[in-house]
Amino acid sequence: MAIRPTWEGHLRLSLVTCPVSLYAAASTSRDVRFHFINPKTGNRVRQQMIDPDSGPIERRDLVRGFEVEEDQYVLLTDEELRSVRLESTRLLDIERFVDAASIDRIWWDQPYYLAPEGKAGADAFAVIHAAMEDAGRIAIARLVMGARERVVAIEPRGKGMLLTTLRSHDEVRDTAEFFDDIPAGKPDKRMTTIARQIVEQFEGEFDPSSFNDRYEEALRELIASKQGGDGGGGRRRKAPKSGNVIDLMEALRQSLEGKAAQRRPAAKKSAKAPAAKKKPAAPRRAS
Repeated sequence: MAIRPTWEGHLRLSLVTCPVSLYAAASTSRDVRFHFINPKTGNRVRQQMIDPDSGPIERRDLVRGFEVEEDQYVLLTDEELRSVRLESTRLLDIERFVDAASIDRIWWDQPYYLAPEGKAGADAFAVIHAAMEDAGRIAIARLVMGARERVVAIEPRGKGMLLTTLRSHDEVRDTAEFFDDIPAGKPDKRMTTIARQIVEQFEGEFDPSSFNDRYEEALRELIASKQGGDGGGGRRRKAPKSGNVIDLMEALRQSLEGKAAQRRPAAKKSAKAPAAKKKPAAPRRAS
C-alpha cells in the first residue's frame, strides 16, 4: 500500500517554485496499541459524547471552544478557523539559510521526508537541492501542519530532503527551573579520573538497530502467550536490584574493574593431563 503524504504543497526559494510532498520519516505502525474491552461480552467499548444537561450528542454537532475563564468558552466554527489560514498552508517558503551547528538539539522535533511531486517539479527540486548541498547550509521555512504553523529546518538527504519541525520558543522550558538547585561544587578529581576511564571503556559506534524497545517486546511475548491459549501471563522481566551506594569511590572502582573483566580475553584452557592408568585388579583366589 502506497504511503499517503502528510502534507502537499509547493517549495519556494525566491522565484523558484516546485510541487512537493511531505512524508513522515518515522513510523508508529508497530507500536502495541490497546482497546477497552468489556470482558463479559468481549465487545470493544465505544466512546460517546455526553452533554451533562442534554445527554448524548453527535460529534458533527459540536464546535471548538477556547476556555477564557473557568467554564467560560469562546466558540469557533470550522468556517471561522479556516478564515485565519495563512499562505504557508500550502506553501513551504524558505526564509533563510543557517549553519546546522547553530541549531541546538533541543529545538529539533519530528522528521519528515520531502520529495518532488511528479516529473513537473523534479527539475526545480533538483536545482534547489544542489544549491543547498553546495552551500552546506540548512534552510529555515514555515508551513501549517495540524492546524498550526510550524518553523521547519530543511536539508539535503540523498536525492531528496529531510524536513524537521522545530519546537517554538514557548515550548522549551527554561533550564533554570530544573538546574539552579544543583550544587555548584566540583567532584573529587580522583573520582572524575576513574569515571573518565569507564566512559572510555563504553565508547563505540552508534547503531540504532541494536536499540530495541524491551518493554514492547515483553508486551508482545505476553500477548503471544495468552493468544496461544495456555493462560500464561507471559515472561516477566526481573526488576533491577535497588540499593543505596554508600561509597561512591568504591562503586566507581568496581565499575571500572567489572568492565575491564568483560573486555579481557578469556584465559586459554590448559591441556588436560593424561588420565592415570588404572592398576590391574588382583587375581581372585580360588575357593
